[in-house]
Amino acid sequence: MAVVRAELTIGELSDRSGVPTSALRFYERKGLIHSRRTAGNQRRYRRETLRQVAFIRASQTVGMPLSVIGDVLGLLPEGVAPNREFWEKASACWSAELNSRIERLERMRDKFTSCIGCGCLSFRECGLVNPSDALADEGSGPRRLF
Repeated sequence: MAVVRAELTIGELSDRSGVPTSALRFYERKGLIHSRRTAGNQRRYRRETLRQVAFIRASQTVGMPLSVIGDVLGLLPEGVAPNREFWEKASACWSAELNSRIERLERMRDKFTSCIGCGCLSFRECGLVNPSDALADEGSGPRRLF
């Protein structure tokens, strides 16, 4: 029967999570995860850190920046692993932001598609380079090249 230790080394955390040790150190510097140091100055992570790392990676996959992920992880009590309820709350908080990003991407896709269809890339007429011909008010000559 295998012995389950309360703490993991950085190598064990990396092996179990699939996240490189360099990324784990980065997460720690950013305050996303925490370790304690042994007398020999080695990192030891609580087992809950596995779920925190999984939460970080899943959140990054949906496009959340690390600063936002850190804010949400800061709501977790010390020593508590993210669970389904925690993920649902985080997801609800991020739904509006994700929907806004999706809408912006769809608008960009639609504008880009029509621009490719026209092929002009005219600084005077292009809706991507010069939306609503805003630069015309500034007079003739280059405006985006400086």
